[in-house]
Amino acid sequence: MAEKAYLKSDLSFLGVPLPAMRQLVNTIPRRPPALDRDALLQLVRTLWGRSVFELRMVAVLLLEAFEPLLRPADISLLERLIRESKTWAFVDELAIAVTGPLAERSAGLVDVLDRWSVDDDFWIRRAALLALLPQLRRGAGDFERFGRYADRMLDEREFFIRKAIGWVLRETGKKQPERVYAWLLPRCDRASGVTVREAVKYLSPRQRNALLSAYGAAARPRQASGRALR
Repeated sequence: MAEKAYLKSDLSFLGVPLPAMRQLVNTIPRRPPALDRDALLQLVRTLWGRSVFELRMVAVLLLEAFEPLLRPADISLLERLIRESKTWAFVDELAIAVTGPLAERSAGLVDVLDRWSVDDDFWIRRAALLALLPQLRRGAGDFERFGRYADRMLDEREFFIRKAIGWVLRETGKKQPERVYAWLLPRCDRASGVTVREAVKYLSPRQRNALLSAYGAAARPRQASGRALR
């Protein structure tokens, strides 16, 4: 099946499209008693317990739809689900649409995100970055915290980390281009191509050209060094 190959997943696939899953979740009334917090968490655990992609996706969509019911203590469940996800299809939704809003209204959870940002599991590190995205996308949020996370991860070779850093910079750049430019320019010698190409998409032509030039100048010695070693 195409989805299984695309996501490189060991889960079973039923072939149900995402819009149909969202439509199913949207039929559930948003206010209790249709689904209170205890029922939500029980249903999520039950669906997640099956090794079927669509059932796990519905569990994630339920958490997104009923995120206001969650409490800070539920971050432990979200962390477990992210660790067990092993694919961006779950991780990104759990990080951006669930963890992000929960952390925004539960200030103490930034300590959890700090811990995630240095976790051994790159999916957890990616989630720490993406959980900051909703606020940054609006022109608010804690860019300094993101900058600390990203600076530690900037030298990583993992594609999903490089892409996440670029993604957050790209979205932040829509509202705060100068901030993105000032952060990335002195780091172009460490950033990957995928990070830089994502980050510059919504910057001014001047900023974009300056960053791409700085990246190109830094990349040439690395490429020459690589050829010399062959």
